[in-house]
Amino acid sequence: MVERPHKSAALPLALAYAALIVYASLYPFADWRDQGIAPWAYLSAPWPKYWTGFDFAINVVGYVPFGFLCALAVLRTRRSASVWRAVLRASVAGAAIAFAMETLQSYLPARIPSNVDLALNTTGTVIGAVLAAGLERLGAVAHWSRARSQWFIEESRGGLVLLALWPFALLFPAAVTFGLGQVFERLEVAISEWLLDTPFIDWLPLRQFELEPLVPAVELLCVMLGALVPCLLGYLVARSVVQRAILLPLILLAGVAASALSAALSYGPSHAWAWLDLPVQVGMVAALLAGMLLLLAPRRLCAALLLAGLVLQLSLLNQAPESAYFAQTLATWEQGRFIRFHGLAQWLGWAWPFAVLAYVVAALSRRSRGGAAPAGGAGH
Repeated sequence: MVERPHKSAALPLALAYAALIVYASLYPFADWRDQGIAPWAYLSAPWPKYWTGFDFAINVVGYVPFGFLCALAVLRTRRSASVWRAVLRASVAGAAIAFAMETLQSYLPARIPSNVDLALNTTGTVIGAVLAAGLERLGAVAHWSRARSQWFIEESRGGLVLLALWPFALLFPAAVTFGLGQVFERLEVAISEWLLDTPFIDWLPLRQFELEPLVPAVELLCVMLGALVPCLLGYLVARSVVQRAILLPLILLAGVAASALSAALSYGPSHAWAWLDLPVQVGMVAALLAGMLLLLAPRRLCAALLLAGLVLQLSLLNQAPESAYFAQTLATWEQGRFIRFHGLAQWLGWAWPFAVLAYVVAALSRRSRGGAAPAGGAGH
């Protein structure tokens, strides 16, 4: 009998983390050139002259989640796979991607390939994979699987992945708190620059209105919708009202923590709570109250409200320019050693709302075709 693969959120999370590794390893993706030496020549290079404990630690720690997620994906998608086979597959995958990244860095002037980095990356992968195997042996993975089946509906992994990515999307500072997806002005400028000095520039339609700054009431509404949308997303995958009631404060707290961390990294620890002004506080309280009122709402209603709220927030945000003060402050952002992750967080913040739109529309379409759309409350 052919083993039926079990759907797990570990696999898409591992793929997403692999994309993060590629971005962090190859940024800024510019000035590729051939140095005239074999791209794997770094394998026989001597010990680097300059290194720090931070460099060693980040090269190990950066690959631990990848090894953990890869081993977990093997264990959850192949029930018959042994823990050691999962460790081996995850270790090989981590070593392969680390080797590929270091080899490709031979063609980037801003990056220096290193055999030490390769060894440390592989070590981090093995540590993560062994950790996953240990948790499997202790029964923690099986316990999570049972807990997930009790807490979330069967087709929940897409929603869970999006929920897990939401705090990371908030790490890049937004002009409006929880205001992800404000891309219209940037997209307009980018397209204009791409088409400049080409005949296609005349095809670009002229905007018929000037972007106006958000008034406080509209900003408050955007904050409320930005906080409520991930809560409604959690409602779509939660099995019962009890799980919804627990998820509601946890999701909001995750958003607050991510926003505070973003402000601390961007403007300094002393400004970690500078974003939490009165409109944001009122907007968050309004989101909490709305979430409490919707605890008993059917999933279809939650999906409809999520789509309507997200479209409204994106419409309001993209009719407003980023403030000059915000742009000036962002231009002086010093990210230190985390510079390579800044761009990825920015893209994640731009793309997250549109990924949620696609996920919810696809989920509604799939349920409609299958005739399994829940018409009752959260427990139906």
